[in-house]
Amino acid sequence: MDFLPSIVGSFADPAAENPTVEMVEAAFRHHGLHWRYLNCEVPPDLLADAVAGARAMGWAGFNCSLPHKVPVIEHLDGLGESARLIGAVNCVVRDDEGRFIGQNTDGKGFLRSLEEITPAAGKRALIFGAGGAARAIAVELALAGASSITVVNRTSKRGEELVAHIGSHTATRARFEPWRGVYRVSAAVDILINATSIGLFPHVDAELPLDTGTLLPAMVVADVIPNPPNTYLLQAAAKRGCTVLDGLGMLVNQGVAGIRYWTGVDVDPRIMRARLEAIFG
Repeated sequence: MDFLPSIVGSFADPAAENPTVEMVEAAFRHHGLHWRYLNCEVPPDLLADAVAGARAMGWAGFNCSLPHKVPVIEHLDGLGESARLIGAVNCVVRDDEGRFIGQNTDGKGFLRSLEEITPAAGKRALIFGAGGAARAIAVELALAGASSITVVNRTSKRGEELVAHIGSHTATRARFEPWRGVYRVSAAVDILINATSIGLFPHVDAELPLDTGTLLPAMVVADVIPNPPNTYLLQAAAKRGCTVLDGLGMLVNQGVAGIRYWTGVDVDPRIMRARLEAIFG
C-alpha cells in the first residue's frame, strides 16, 4: 500500500481567505483519505510556473480561483465539456494518461444548491457580474431550462459577450443591461444572483449598488460569496421576505464534485458545510 498522500490544492491571488482547504481536508479526514489540499497564492505572472510545478510533483489536480479561471486554460492539455462550454476552469484533473484536463464545477455547484430550494426551469434570472462565476452559473441555468437571463455588468464588453455566448449555445433568451448607479430590480425577476466579489472578506462592508426596496418576497436572492456567508445583500433580502441562498452551498457542492474527480469518492457534503460554518462562526 502506498502511504504517501496524494496532493491537490488551489491556485489563487489572493489566497489567504480561501476556505476551501478547510472543507476539503475535513472531508479527507472524515472518509479516511490519505490526501492533502494545499492552498497556494499564485500571482498571475507565475501561473504557468505553478501549473508546471504541479505537473512535476505529481499532483492529482487543483482548483483555480480568481484571477486564474480563464488564463489557466492555455496551460492545460484539454478541457472537459463543462469548461469548454463555459470558457472557464475552476477544477483541473490529471487523467489516466497524465494530462491536465480543465473542468468547471462552479455552475453545477450553484445549480444543485439552488434546486434544493426551487427548480431553475422556467425561471427568469438576473445575474450581477460577467466573470468566471457568472459565466458558469448563467450557462448551467440556461441548460437547466431558465426562461430568461439578464446579465448586469459595469463593463459592456464582457456582459455582451456572455449574453452572446448564452444565445449561441442554449435556447434561453438572454440580454445585457449596463450597470449604472443604483440598480432597481424588475418585479418580473424570479432569481437574483450576485456573482461579483462585492462584499467578499475582508471588504465585508461593501454593499452591492442595488435598491433593496425593489426586492419582493417571491424572489430567491443568492450570493456566491462564501465569506462571510450572510452578506449585506442576503441580510437585506431576508428583511424583505425573500428566500435567500448563501455561497456555502455552491462552494460545498463544487467541492464534492472536485473530490470525486480527483479521488473517485463521493464525500459527505454535510461534513464540509459543518466545517465552513464552524470557521465562519
